[in-house]
Amino acid sequence: MMKIEKTEEQWREQLTDEQFRVCRQSGTEAPFSGEYAVFERGGHYHCVCCDQLLFDSSTKFDAGCGWPSFWEAVDQEAVVYREDHSHGMHRTEVRCARCDAHLGHVFPDGPEPTGHRYCMNSVALNFRENSEK
Repeated sequence: MMKIEKTEEQWREQLTDEQFRVCRQSGTEAPFSGEYAVFERGGHYHCVCCDQLLFDSSTKFDAGCGWPSFWEAVDQEAVVYREDHSHGMHRTEVRCARCDAHLGHVFPDGPEPTGHRYCMNSVALNFRENSEK
């Protein structure tokens, strides 16, 4: 996988202010505010920064948490994990393996078959219908 590295200025030119805050500064969008929090179309979710394929709609579920949730990434090599001790909590951060964009966090309270809940920020994702390439 080809890593993508850009300067802060290049990311700011490419992304909206909210996308930059979430993806490049590890921010979080407000719960229930994101486009994909309540969204049920079939397709794939890609990284908004580099277009890396991340999640398939077949693994999306309603966790009731206010963010789009998935029980599995399309490919475990598409994402990387980091320990996150911010805000007085211990969490596992999920980042795009190609461009290091902050996507959200993964929790061990999801449905079977994995038991994971990938709680992602909508602004970190681009959706493409199954018919789109």
